[in-house]
Amino acid sequence: MLRVGLTGGIGSGKSTVAKLLAELGAVVVDADVVAREVVEPGMPALTEIRERFGDVVLTADGELDRPALGRVVFTDPSALADLEGITHPAIWKRTAELMSAVPTNTVVVHDMPLIVEKHMGADYHLVVVVGVAEEERLARLVRDRDMPTEDAQARIDAQADDEDRMAAADIWLDNNGTREHLEAEVRRLWAERLEPFNENLIHGIRARRPDALTLSSHRAEWSAEAARLIARLQRALGDRAVSVDHIGSTAVPGLVAKDVIDLQIGVRSLSDADAPEFVEALQRSGFPRVPDSTRDNGKDGTEWPKRFHGSADPGRVAHIHVREVDGPGYRWALDFRDWLRTDAEAREEYAALKMDLLAQMITTDDYTDAKEPWFDSVHERVTGHSPG
Repeated sequence: MLRVGLTGGIGSGKSTVAKLLAELGAVVVDADVVAREVVEPGMPALTEIRERFGDVVLTADGELDRPALGRVVFTDPSALADLEGITHPAIWKRTAELMSAVPTNTVVVHDMPLIVEKHMGADYHLVVVVGVAEEERLARLVRDRDMPTEDAQARIDAQADDEDRMAAADIWLDNNGTREHLEAEVRRLWAERLEPFNENLIHGIRARRPDALTLSSHRAEWSAEAARLIARLQRALGDRAVSVDHIGSTAVPGLVAKDVIDLQIGVRSLSDADAPEFVEALQRSGFPRVPDSTRDNGKDGTEWPKRFHGSADPGRVAHIHVREVDGPGYRWALDFRDWLRTDAEAREEYAALKMDLLAQMITTDDYTDAKEPWFDSVHERVTGHSPG
């Protein structure tokens, strides 16, 4: 089951995107609907709210009077905390029930306004943010929802800004244009990323780049993409992962690279990485094991053991190297990255090698093998640079 977190600022059109995804086959769990459901008459949460805040927050029919409750809690932080202590457990319990009822081969979309504000991105395989310029959202709220300008601006100001949303977004859906444009973008997202990702997830298939070698100039977004993947790996593994780091060329500012994020998980022992619960946790999170990749060519004439996982996301190819934290392969990956980060001459030398191999029109597999002699030749420079 592919879990997609869908969010966006008020007035962005998030609900429209949710409806379009539902029409394409996704099961949508609407956080606002769940929040209303758990405080309906007869529900335990409403009883607790009445006990805490009194009859003043209920209507004559015994339903929750939201404006009245708002007047009580939004000027009193302790009252708001009490309310959240009542409603949040009920909301998450009901959300879990709804998601567990979804067939395992289905894309489930969690329509959740506060994914960014609550730092929930690691809970999902992907986060989709519907983006609209603030001035356009303000105009929509005033025009379409008949909100006073001051109230609309206050609602916008209370939410995350676009910089934080972009950092959290695996997919940014631009909704500044027409409804037709948005529909086309959602259909493309479904066909090119969500459906293939879900199929890969179901069958344990990793996404791969084409065999033809291509190199990209350094991209600033690689760092943010790596950070999101690291958060998901850490969430999946907990303390079974001693460390998770961004390594490889995409971790070196200014260096040309394949558009592949390399990450390294440090474990106490490879037996931990071979435990079924470790492998299954990564598989569920979108990182299937690649069973035929179990070692690196060591720079000391030996083979350095490791385990290897890939990303099932066709929109973000990633390589996950699992190594023992006290092993030579683990240390070399970090030392090599840090050497390139701090030594401009080394970066230029490595970039020149990459471009020379690109000119030879070799495959990506041959590219990996062709770099090994250079790695061997710089081993002492790398280890001599290391403070350890």
